[in-house]
Amino acid sequence: MCPTGETLRRRGGKTDLRSAFDVLDADGDGRISHEDLRAFYVEFSEADATSGEQAIESMIAVADSNKDGFVEYDEFEKVLGAKKGTDRRTRVMEDAFRVMDKDGDGKVGHADLKSYLSWAGFEAADEDVKAMIRLGGGGGVDNGDGGVTFQGFLKILAL
Repeated sequence: MCPTGETLRRRGGKTDLRSAFDVLDADGDGRISHEDLRAFYVEFSEADATSGEQAIESMIAVADSNKDGFVEYDEFEKVLGAKKGTDRRTRVMEDAFRVMDKDGDGKVGHADLKSYLSWAGFEAADEDVKAMIRLGGGGGVDNGDGGVTFQGFLKILAL
């Protein structure tokens, strides 16, 4: 449920971590590859994929427990779902946040958050995105158009 009381509509009706995994698995082959993460990075970063290679390598290294170069769903779930994986989960979320923070100012703004929600399969009205930003502590322009810091981003995601 969104802070405005409206429910975000998920395309495809998937739940839990599977939806997030499927969003990152750009080619739909059941595993997240370097190329899949490059597609995410290019979509949400003003830098080119080459300059993001270190972040991509870091994301894969954190989750790829069997060291095959790919992140399968069970590995993804262990990193993001396990209580013991809190530090790893935070690192993964920090990497994702940095990619979404296109101008590098330490905040994710309205357009970035709305673009990410759409890319992740959520349909959110502008008012819902503004409410999420307010929930994350980013009042700013027009009481909800400003950006949120990483900690505010975590509040929005309820991590």
